[in-house]
Amino acid sequence: MNNWDGIISLLIACMEFLLLANLMFFSEKNKTNVIAMFTILVLALYQSFEYAICGLEYNSSFMAYLAFADISLLPPLNLILVLSLLFRINKKFYLLFLPAAFFIIYYAVVIEQFEVVRCTVVYATYNYPLGDLYGFFYYMPILISFLILLKKREALDKKQFYRLLIAHLFITIPVAVGFTLLYLGFPTLIASMESILCKFAFGYAICLALFILNNKSGTDERNHT
Repeated sequence: MNNWDGIISLLIACMEFLLLANLMFFSEKNKTNVIAMFTILVLALYQSFEYAICGLEYNSSFMAYLAFADISLLPPLNLILVLSLLFRINKKFYLLFLPAAFFIIYYAVVIEQFEVVRCTVVYATYNYPLGDLYGFFYYMPILISFLILLKKREALDKKQFYRLLIAHLFITIPVAVGFTLLYLGFPTLIASMESILCKFAFGYAICLALFILNNKSGTDERNHT
């Protein structure tokens, strides 16, 4: 590892935490906004873990596990965020966390199988069990969120829809590239996709912040029954 490994992760983590701090002070704390802020927190924590792994060289299996446990929450949070704009939030929504909970528990049992293979200035590469299955349950909720957003665009405020649309492009384009690479047979690049996705997700976080600042109860947040 060189002295600059993980530096982009540190930079993004600092900006995302700063973004989150501003949102805590200047945005309305309705349910949809709270979910969105938790999503940004998940992204900031992942970047922090990756900097610890690559920049500070805490590259143990446990640290890699913590990074994966954290980022596994992103897809269900994002899907619940989209659903919260269209339906009243209820306990059934939390069933969407079951796949993430399964992997978090399973990976805790086989934590020694996690390995940091490579660190660069921009991304990290990991080896971990059930990679293809994890990738399916990781990427699928993101794609579903994007499709729901497109299908229900008329139910949302136009400006807010475009903010969310652009936000989702930052995380769906890497997903589409990931599936393409999987089809073409590039396992090394696939192993870096979660890390690369989270770099693109900084654009997602910025668009999400703009959405949060403009999302007020009774206007953009619909919560239909």
